[in-house]
Amino acid sequence: MSTAQADPVRRARDWLASPVLNAVIGIAGIAVPVVAWVNDRAGVKNALLIIETVLVIALTANHLWLRRRYITLRRTNNIHAMDDARFYDLIRNQLERELISDYGEIADGHLRVYATEVPRLSVLLLKTLVDSRTDPLRILAADLTTNPSLLTQRREYLAANRRLLEAGGTVQRLFICYRADLINEAYARNLLELITLHRQMGVTCGLAVRDRLRADQAVDVIIIASAAALVEEEQGDADYSTGRSSVYFKGIERWIGRFESVWGHGTDSAAMTLQTYESVARPMLDGQSWTSDRAAETVDRL
Repeated sequence: MSTAQADPVRRARDWLASPVLNAVIGIAGIAVPVVAWVNDRAGVKNALLIIETVLVIALTANHLWLRRRYITLRRTNNIHAMDDARFYDLIRNQLERELISDYGEIADGHLRVYATEVPRLSVLLLKTLVDSRTDPLRILAADLTTNPSLLTQRREYLAANRRLLEAGGTVQRLFICYRADLINEAYARNLLELITLHRQMGVTCGLAVRDRLRADQAVDVIIIASAAALVEEEQGDADYSTGRSSVYFKGIERWIGRFESVWGHGTDSAAMTLQTYESVARPMLDGQSWTSDRAAETVDRL
């Protein structure tokens, strides 16, 4: 359809959706039967009743059309049940404007998103955190790093991280990697390049070996302050044509506890684990002297 043809159609749709039109029909629907009731002339009365019938049909048809054109979010019964009511309300209002699909369940404090909606929503969560100045201005992120190059391709997400850091926030990113990957030269090179990129932005990085974690600890999650947790349930591919994630707005302390149990403290922290791995891996990579046996010995000591 050409632009010239589309404009009248668009104007007609906008006119049908106009609150003014619906208000006029509603008022007429009330006024016509009242006039018919007070009028003594049978012919006028019958004509008004016919008009009233037409108005009711028109109003019903317009209502059904609007329901098909617009998605209406179910309102939560108790917004204060969310861990951060203000942050939740900002996200919910934004979703209503952007019409992200399958979000009716957000009224219960849970939202499921698919494929290309996942990176869009992760960026939205970070932007809202910065704009709302939610306290703490902090991201805790655990990444099941099976392919380090995937994270480098998420430019909008990285830009949102950078904006948060420039606003005075903090980001802790935990890279969860399998032992077999950590002793592989190509994987190690890609991983350390990714870590260098994050550090240059100001991200605090840590490392955990997937083989040593419980199933409930090895979860791909982005924790937004104490307000929301974006949990990746099925990892997407490079162009996000697949993948499934959930966002939770309640019970965030549970996700924070899981993250902190893996991150640890002091000499046993994920940051120190990464430092130990780097102290051996980087010299071997720089000197083109990688040996899997030495890398395996290092990983086994972590």
